[in-house]
Amino acid sequence: MSSHLRTLEADSLHIMREVAAEFARPVMLYSIGKDSSVLLRLAQKAFHPGPIPFPLLHIDTTYKFREMIEFRDRQAAAVGARLIVHTNTAAIADGTQPHAVGTQRCCALLKTKALLDALQAGGFDAAFGGARRDEERSRAKERVFSLRDPLGQWDPKRQRPELWRLLNSRLNPGESVRVFPLSNWTELDVWHYIDAERIPVVPLYFAREREVLVRGESLLVPEQPFVPRLPGEQTERVVCRMRSLGCSPCTGAIRSTATTIPEIVEELLAVRQSERQLRIIDHDQDGSMEMKKREGYF
Repeated sequence: MSSHLRTLEADSLHIMREVAAEFARPVMLYSIGKDSSVLLRLAQKAFHPGPIPFPLLHIDTTYKFREMIEFRDRQAAAVGARLIVHTNTAAIADGTQPHAVGTQRCCALLKTKALLDALQAGGFDAAFGGARRDEERSRAKERVFSLRDPLGQWDPKRQRPELWRLLNSRLNPGESVRVFPLSNWTELDVWHYIDAERIPVVPLYFAREREVLVRGESLLVPEQPFVPRLPGEQTERVVCRMRSLGCSPCTGAIRSTATTIPEIVEELLAVRQSERQLRIIDHDQDGSMEMKKREGYF
């Protein structure tokens, strides 16, 4: 492993141990993607040879890719972690899905409200997340300890300084923090670390021929029956892979022939667009991600 990765790893392990020592009820948000896979490995290393001292929390919209859910259950069992799965079942029962209520409303109900309800129900005062500053501009604004008010909402103007890597764990009653141990990592760092540590990831990240709907640059895998077809539209067999994972109706694949991690790294060295360019929820309004985060989104 390179010295650069060792430094990033050491910083992340320090953050995790600091949270375990300072907070009463930490939890790790587990979204099943590559960043979550790295977080999970870091948690194992931080507390080895003991078990991971906090549960994993997955907010299940019920619209994730099937391969993601299978991978989630397999990995949680493999590392011996306690997995909490929470779904906004009332919203699902009301027929909430992105094509019926729009992506903003769908995300607010199935992700943000579900997350806030689950954190409140568990009484969690610190929630690890795999967000990185290079992902999206609003995430670049957040500190490692990102303060949330008693309603779980984020105010960029209330962020606290983190000088000389000093982290402020003091909270007023009802407040909590989201903790981002991968803030200083890049997408390439994550893949280099996965390669160095031989960390399992969801097979959707690797290219193979898949049945997709081709819409401009977006390649949609029509797993959900409610995804509408345009007039005359048929699925096509395209060699592609996922660069970012989310709900299947809102996440596009990219054309790629990368079937190994070194090939993915080589591919990323040539791209200049964010990995979230094909995540519909990031672009459904101006400043979309920041508005969602202010409301309590991950």
